[in-house]
Amino acid sequence: MRDGYLTVAGEGEHETEVNRSRFLCALAPVADEAAAQAFVARVRQRHPTASHHCFAYVIGADAAVQRSGDDGEPGGTAGLPMLQMLLRREVRFTAAVVTRWFGGVKLGAGGLIRAYGGAVGAALDAVGTVPRRRLRLAAVTVGHERAGRLEHELRAAGHPVRDVRYGVEVTVELGLPEADVETFRAWLADATAGAARLDLGGEVYEAG
Repeated sequence: MRDGYLTVAGEGEHETEVNRSRFLCALAPVADEAAAQAFVARVRQRHPTASHHCFAYVIGADAAVQRSGDDGEPGGTAGLPMLQMLLRREVRFTAAVVTRWFGGVKLGAGGLIRAYGGAVGAALDAVGTVPRRRLRLAAVTVGHERAGRLEHELRAAGHPVRDVRYGVEVTVELGLPEADVETFRAWLADATAGAARLDLGGEVYEAG
């Protein structure tokens, strides 16, 4: 399981030109394959006069879903280099569509590969990416008499508190990098003289 990945900061476009052909790359963060396909369809509708709408998208922190399409360009010269650029740049949960207006000069297979892959790389630079890091959800349960001080100490130690629930005891929810779990367990035992209970939950990816 990956400790983190990058995704695009938001929807955006960037245009490049190669031998009079225009390559407009549109990028968008997408949560699943249905959202990626919907984005590709929206871009097609925006530019009905274009020669080609080639696409690539990567879904999943471990890039479990990878799709690409050449939309009439010679096989492997458009969608695949776009996909390879997303993977090389460690970008996930992202869809890319490169819309091409043919400028009258044939680029050849090598030229197309460089143009489509380069269009995605340039768009990633222009639109920007943001990191997502993997965190293990953790619940710290402690008595009311210690809860206020512990919450303060957690925040002071740089552990973002996600939620606080009050019942018979107080449960403080937070996210921890996997590598820090055992160190945190020892810190918690020391900070509360063993009075707090630590329960680990599932995993999430958050900005970081």
